[in-house]
This record gives sequence, structure tokens and C-alpha cells, in this order.
Amino acid sequence: MGKKLLFVYNPRSGRGLIKQNLAEIIDVLTKGGYDVIAHPTQAAGDARETFARMAGEVDTVVCSGGDGTMDEVVDAVMKYAPAMPVGYIPAGSTNDFANSLAISKNMVEAAEDIVVGDIYQCDVGAFNDKHFIYVAAFGMFTNVSYETDQTLKNNLGHLAYVLEAGKQLFNIPSYHIMVDADGRKVEGNYAYGMITNSRLVGGMKNITGRAVDMNDGLFEVTLVHTPTNPIEVNEIIQALLNGAETSLVEKVKAKRVTIDSAEEIAWTLDGEYGEAHTHVEIENRHKELQLFLNRRKPVKLVSPNN
Repeated sequence: MGKKLLFVYNPRSGRGLIKQNLAEIIDVLTKGGYDVIAHPTQAAGDARETFARMAGEVDTVVCSGGDGTMDEVVDAVMKYAPAMPVGYIPAGSTNDFANSLAISKNMVEAAEDIVVGDIYQCDVGAFNDKHFIYVAAFGMFTNVSYETDQTLKNNLGHLAYVLEAGKQLFNIPSYHIMVDADGRKVEGNYAYGMITNSRLVGGMKNITGRAVDMNDGLFEVTLVHTPTNPIEVNEIIQALLNGAETSLVEKVKAKRVTIDSAEEIAWTLDGEYGEAHTHVEIENRHKELQLFLNRRKPVKLVSPNN
């Protein structure tokens, strides 16, 4: 009898392409020596709940869907079976995490890479009592991913996020926060902040910085001051697109970040709603996510000149 593998997939992610590849994916995983238990998610939170229920019965888990599906599975793995290896077959509209690690966009090829792959020890984030794989963020645009209609995502793909974000350009929030990043303390009014372990966010390269190592034990922290006029808005946009630091966009690397505010601030974790908080503690769990990657396609750092 082979090892037991739980295959959790979101049948609605990314135009529902999983349905066209499902039989072949399961065949690849079976030929790889696994007894496959397939579970289509039924609602938000189902991937997390399914793994929590079955963690003691399986040897590994593979998920297919968008970054939100992967987020649920990783959160559950870190809580119930932190040493268990995880495979990812991306099927969402943007797939920042998968693209950052050069995981194949071809779903069957991604399954083959899991079967032949080695373990890549990836950093993972702890956020209060939850976990995230690549981004925890608050403020401007952070609700776009979870408030954009799934049908619109399926029909328009990444463009759906851009259209939803465009609605918010003239309604910029401002939060007074106190930040401690490995002892470096700042306080002020900010419109946006993100703590990331990714080479892309929102499908955009360089936004997190120009040299990102996803298992160096450090997050990239980006804090955007509240703009006071259209010129500052333009400066912020240009700085973010170029991965630059200015007087309006602060950047720092840190292992541990705490953020405090007088009012509750809504957070997003990997594109999913992360609830509202007045105090958050974010910590880099160095190399604690055991991820299948095909080493024939080595993970390359983004060059500072790219």
C-alpha cells in the first residue's frame, strides 16, 4: 500500500480548469506511489477544516486552487502537522506564491513536479494565531482580492482585480499605527502596509523589493504614508511599481513585526479576509514550510537588475 495523499482542490478557481485536468492529475499522483483521497472544497474554510479532520490519516497533502486555497491548507498544516510535506498545483487567477517559486502553470506538469520533487524549506508567516504563506496586508486595495466576484475573476482573470482596485483610488484610508520591526520603531499615519515573503504581489514584480529570498528568515516590510495630494499619490504608485524607497514609502527587512493601532484595522492574509485587529504580532517561521519543488527547475532569486 502506498502513502496516503489528501488532494484538496477548489473546483471554481481560475475558470474551473481543474475539472479538465482532474483525472490526469490523480493518475499522475497515483503512479507516483500515492493512494489519493480527493476532496473538492465546498465553501470558504473547507480546505482548512478538511485537513484538520484528516491530518492524522494522511502522509502528505496537495492542494489546487488560488493562493487562498493554499493559505487555508498551510494554516492547517502548520497547526496540526507542521512536518508534513505540501504540494501546490496553482489554478487561481493571479497565483503570486506559485509564480514566485516558478511552479508550473500547467496543472499536470505541476503534479509531475510534485511526484519527482525534492523538499524546499520555505519561510512561512505566523500572524497572531493564524499563518500566511506570502502576504499580510492592511489598508488601500487589500480588500480587492476577497471582494472581487468569483465569476468576474473567472471571466477576466487578473484584470478583474485591477478594475476593482480602480474604484478605490479616490477613497484612500488613513490609519495611525505604531510599528516595531526587529526593534526599529516608527509611528505615523499610513494608508497601506504589507509584510511579505514573495517576489510578486497582485501579479506585479518588484513591488516587494528587487532581491527577495523566500527562505532567508526575513520578511520584506513595506509601509506607505497617507498621501495628502495627487502628486504624492503618483509618487507612491511609481515607488511601489519600481520597488523603491522614498519619504512616502518605507521599506525594511525583519523577522518579527508588531503593529498597534487605536482603531481596529482590517487585514488580508494571502488575499483572504484576516479579520480586524488593534494589535498584531507577525513572525517569520524560518524554513518551516516543507514544500515539494522540482529541483530540475531551481528557484532563482530575482536579480537586482531585473
